[in-house]
Amino acid sequence: MKVDGTCHCGRIEFEAETNPSEVGICHCSDCQWLTGTAFRVSVGATAEDFRILRGSPREYIKIPDSGARRVQGFCSDCGTPIFATSANDRTAYGLRVGCLTQRAKLTPIRQIWRCSALPWVPAMETLETWDAEDD
Repeated sequence: MKVDGTCHCGRIEFEAETNPSEVGICHCSDCQWLTGTAFRVSVGATAEDFRILRGSPREYIKIPDSGARRVQGFCSDCGTPIFATSANDRTAYGLRVGCLTQRAKLTPIRQIWRCSALPWVPAMETLETWDAEDD
């Protein structure tokens, strides 16, 4: 599936060919810190199928307990997370679904590090809700 996206401020623009069956949620504490929320949702793309069209993401190398160095690409102006990839071999990228135009069509099919999920995540469906139209 062809996808395109931008950071929030629009300084970084990119496109990729992805596999919708590779959409996943990660609940690990590093993903919680790096997204500033409860979990990260990403979809895979190969290096050949991922292209930055405008801008240049800033990169931060995250080193978890495993020691596997992971590059986190984000906009240095607005902070939008764009991708993650291995620092040792940039053959595969995890694109952050929230900054993709086609995000509504990318349904997660798996979760990892569920043991680190925040305890209220399963109860989200029962929370009081309202939409902009309800104002």
